[in-house]
Amino acid sequence: MQFLAVGLNHTTAPVSLREKVAFPADQIRQAVASARAWFGRDGLVDAGKEAAILSTCNRTELYAAGAAAGSVEEAIDATAHFLAHYHKLSYSELRPYLYTLPQDHAVRHAFRVASGLDSMVLGEPQILGQMKDAVRHAEAAGGLGTYLHQMFQRTFAVAKEVRSTTAIGTQSVSMAAAAVRLSQRIFDTITEQNVLFIGAGEMIELCATHFAAQRPKSLTIANRTLERGEALARRFDGRAIRLAELPDQLANFDIVVSSTASSLPIIGLGMVERAIKVRRHKPMFMVDLAVPRDIEAEVGRLNDVFLYTVDDLASAVQTGLENRQAAVAQAEAIIETRVRSFMHWVESRAVVPLIQDLHETSEAFRLAELERARKLLAKGEDIDTVLEALSKGLTAKFLHGPQQALHEAQGDERARLATLLPHLFRTKR
Repeated sequence: MQFLAVGLNHTTAPVSLREKVAFPADQIRQAVASARAWFGRDGLVDAGKEAAILSTCNRTELYAAGAAAGSVEEAIDATAHFLAHYHKLSYSELRPYLYTLPQDHAVRHAFRVASGLDSMVLGEPQILGQMKDAVRHAEAAGGLGTYLHQMFQRTFAVAKEVRSTTAIGTQSVSMAAAAVRLSQRIFDTITEQNVLFIGAGEMIELCATHFAAQRPKSLTIANRTLERGEALARRFDGRAIRLAELPDQLANFDIVVSSTASSLPIIGLGMVERAIKVRRHKPMFMVDLAVPRDIEAEVGRLNDVFLYTVDDLASAVQTGLENRQAAVAQAEAIIETRVRSFMHWVESRAVVPLIQDLHETSEAFRLAELERARKLLAKGEDIDTVLEALSKGLTAKFLHGPQQALHEAQGDERARLATLLPHLFRTKR
């Protein structure tokens, strides 16, 4: 049985190519059917029956499984040609960006992807849902057979185990993520909080992206240039105010994140004291990511203000990275164990046809001897005599094949059979 995973992702291909190879969600089922037909046409993998396509903004991957009619290299090449043909791209243009993973490497890759180990943001959970969607599309298109179905079910089980037994998704590995996690120590949920961002640069954009994902009650951008602030606010269904409005507006916000290029503090102790008074001492979480600082250091001494600087967040990020690295090692160990277990299952499936043949042959022997016994009984033969003949007849039929093979074999082949047969029939030597 041959497994394949062929694709590209954010580490192997630029976005300009990834967008050309992406499959729209409403085309996945058709693409799976096309892939199966493509494999069947080439006859290299009898896996046209089993195929699945995972397509996200960061990756496009085609998984296939089936009996190999050609070499692994030929099957991989056919898969790469399919991706190029389907998207009307030059094969020579696409091939250098593709990773090609056969057998246990394909299975390991699926397990790592679902567990968030291969994502742009390590440990992110969205990919698991995307993979489940891909499997549903493949099943609807008839692309899942015994092997891919089993592989993906184990993939989901591995992802659940990794997320429930390691800290892979719990640590902050960026300033923006650290800011969100620190705010969650103050407020049980961000969905009830009003969030203010001061500035409209790259760091504020990144922080706004992370906070917006938590669905805050409101999101506001304060910037010197109102037009720029409005442009950023529209991306997050928020609103914009002028920086000059801060003294009157500050009391309305529970979370404040600031990152500007100002050489002097924008928010002073007096402004925050007045805001806290208006808020009737309701807690305020503040993050100052600017260097020089946007918020006067004295603000951090106020009882109802939780102020964090860029150094505080850097410490949280470093701790997160250290913990995440330990979690990755745990996750990889879990995945390796589960890959070996799955490949053992695959190997055991390879003998199923042989076992079926043995059962069919045995059943034929049994029916033949049973029919012979019934005829003897019908003639009035003694029942003990008939049972004796039945047992001897079955024994002779079962031993005929092994005995004949042993007699006809020579040299090393006879020695191997002589070693093997006692194990098969559990005889003493």
